[in-house]
Amino acid sequence: MFTVFRRLLVCLLWLWLPLSQAADTGWLRAADNQHASVRLRAQTENSGETRLLLDVTLQKGWKTYWRSPGEGGIAPAITWHQPLEALWRWPTPERFDVAGITTQGYHGDVSFPITLRGNVPERLSGVLTLSTCSNVCILTDYPFSLDLTVSTGGDFDYDYNRAMGTLPLSSGLTSALSARYASGKLTVTAQRDAGWQQPSLFIDSMDDIDFGKPSFSVRDGTLTATVPVSDSWGETAPNLSGKTLSLVLADSGQAQESSLLIGQGSSATAPALGWVLLMALVGGLILNVMPCVLPVLAMKLGTLMQTEHQARGQVRRQFLASVCGIVMSFLALALMMTVLRLGNQALGWGIQFQNPWFIAAMALVMVLFSASLLGLFEIRLPSSASTFLATRGGNGLAGHFWQGAFATLLATPCTAPFLGTAVSVALAAPLPLLWGIFLAMGIGMSLPWLLVVAWPGLAQRLPRPGRWMNTVRVVLGLMMLGSSLWLLSLLGVHIGTLPVITLGVVLILILLLVTAWRYRWQTALRAGALAIVVAGAVTFVTGSGGENSRRDRVNWQPLSEQAIARALAENKRVFVDVTADWCVTCKANIYNVLLRDDVQDALSAPDIVALRGDWSRPSASISQFLTTRGSAAVPFNQIYGPGLPQGHVLPALLSREAVLTTLSDAKGK
Repeated sequence: MFTVFRRLLVCLLWLWLPLSQAADTGWLRAADNQHASVRLRAQTENSGETRLLLDVTLQKGWKTYWRSPGEGGIAPAITWHQPLEALWRWPTPERFDVAGITTQGYHGDVSFPITLRGNVPERLSGVLTLSTCSNVCILTDYPFSLDLTVSTGGDFDYDYNRAMGTLPLSSGLTSALSARYASGKLTVTAQRDAGWQQPSLFIDSMDDIDFGKPSFSVRDGTLTATVPVSDSWGETAPNLSGKTLSLVLADSGQAQESSLLIGQGSSATAPALGWVLLMALVGGLILNVMPCVLPVLAMKLGTLMQTEHQARGQVRRQFLASVCGIVMSFLALALMMTVLRLGNQALGWGIQFQNPWFIAAMALVMVLFSASLLGLFEIRLPSSASTFLATRGGNGLAGHFWQGAFATLLATPCTAPFLGTAVSVALAAPLPLLWGIFLAMGIGMSLPWLLVVAWPGLAQRLPRPGRWMNTVRVVLGLMMLGSSLWLLSLLGVHIGTLPVITLGVVLILILLLVTAWRYRWQTALRAGALAIVVAGAVTFVTGSGGENSRRDRVNWQPLSEQAIARALAENKRVFVDVTADWCVTCKANIYNVLLRDDVQDALSAPDIVALRGDWSRPSASISQFLTTRGSAAVPFNQIYGPGLPQGHVLPALLSREAVLTTLSDAKGK
C-alpha cells in the first residue's frame, strides 16, 4: 500500500510541475501565399538571454533556403523594429537541382533556433521575409509581434532542443579536412574513418564568387569533392588561395560545420592544363584520318595532282590558305560556343548536326563535289572572278581556304579518343581556356598542311600526272558520294526513313542519268550495277548477314536522373549510353563493343538497368545530363552501382575490357 501511495504522489507532482512555456505568435499565413505557414516563439532565460524559435511548415513540392541559397533564392531574414543582435543557427540543408540551377535549402518542416542578445524589450516585433519556391517563387512578408510577458502552452524547451539537434556539429564526422584551389576548381578532401556512403557538401557564398554543384569521388575512405568556381558573370574566378572557406559536410544523417583556409593547388595542376592542350592538339591531328574528313583531304590531294609543276611559293600559299581556313573555322566554333554559353543555351560538340537544314546543305555540297570529281560537270567561275582570285590570292587561294573550313565542319561529328576529353574540358572551362583549346585543336588538324608550308618540296614529290589520275578521281568521287549518302541518312530522325530512302534513290538515278548523258549508257549501266552490288553488300553486312552475332538484345530504357536514382535505391547497377546518329565514334562503340556477345550478356543481367539517351536531335534533358557531369560531347558512357555510387565515366572510345571490368567493380562487396 505504501508503494502505491508513493507512486501516486510522484504522478501528482509530475502533473503539477509546469511545462516550459513561451510567448507564441501562433501560426501566421499570408493571403498571397497559401503554401507556407510560420510561427515564432520566444522565451527569456534567467541569464537574460532570449531564445527564439522560428517554425516553418511548407506544403509538398515547396522549399525555402539556407543561409547561402546557391545559384538562386533568398535566405529567410527578420527585420526588427527594435535594435537587436540576433544569432541565427541553421539546420543541415539539402541540395535541389532544377533546370540546371543548384540551390541549398529545406522542404517540409524546419525550425531555426535564434538567440537574441543585448537589451531585449518585453514586446518583440518585426517582419519575417521568407522566400518559397516550387515551379514559381514567392517572396512573402509576415509581420509579427511577441509579448514576452505572456506565455502560452507547449513545451518550448523540448522543441528548442530538438531544433538544436538538427544543427551540424563542429567535429566528429571527419578525421582530416583540407581545401585547395587551382584553375577554377575548388577541391575539398575529407577523411572519415567509418567510410562514406552518400556525402553532400554545402558551401557558404563569398563576394562575387559562384560555387557550382560538387562532384564526389571516394577512394580508401578519402572523399574528394570537386567544385567548379566562377565569378558572378560566369567567367574565371579570382584566386581563392588564402581565403577562409565555411562549409557543411554531411553523410548518413551526420553533419559537420567547419571553417578552414584554402590552400594553393599543387603544381600538378599546371601539367594537367598542358595535358589537355596536348590532347586537343593530338585529337585535331587524328581528325585528318577520320572518315568524316578523309574525303575532303582526298579532294585536296586530287587538286594537287592535276598540276604538274608548281612553284614553291605557290604551293606554300595554297596550303597556308587551307591552314587559315581550318584554324578560323575552329575559332568560329569557339565563338559560337561562347555566344551559346552567354545566352545560357545548350553546348555540345557537333550540335550543328542536330539541325536538319545544316545536314541537308552539307549533303548537297558533298554531292556536287562528288559529281565534279566523277567528271559529270565542272565548276567554272566567270573570267572576271577567276582573274580577281588569281591576282589577289595566288591561283584562287579562297578555294583552298574554304576547303579547310569545309573539312572542319565535317570533322565535328567525329570524336577522336583524345578530342573527347579536350572538348569536354573546353566547353566547361573559363572562356579564355575554351578559346585556347579550340585553337589547339585547329592547329592540330592543320599540322599536315603546316608540314607542306614548311617544306613545299613534299607536295612536289607526288607522282607525275597520268592516266592513273582518272582512276584516282573516280575513287575520290565515290568516297565523296559515300559521305553524302551518310549525311543524307542522318535526316532519318527528322523526316523519317521512307523520305530519306526516296531522296537517296532519286539522287542515284539523277547521277546515273547525268552519267549516261555525259558519257554513254553502257557506262551508266555499269555504274548502276556497281551501285546495286555495293548496296547489297552493305545491307548484307550491316543487316541480316550479321544479325546472329550483332543483334542488340539489351532492354534499353530512356535515360533520366530519376531512373538512375531508382535503380541505385534498388541496389542495382546502371549502364548509361548517350549516343547520336551523327556521331561516328558512337557507332564504332556500338558495333565493336556494345554488340559483342559477352558485353550483351553482361548488360542483360537481372541487376543491371541499361539507360540510353539519343542526342541526334536537340534535347534539353540530355544537354543538362551531360553538363552536370562536366561533358559536352558524345559518346558518353557512365556506370553506377553499389560499388560506384557516384558513377564512373568510361573513355570516349570504349573497349570490351573497360566495360566488363567497370561493371564488375560496380557490384561492390
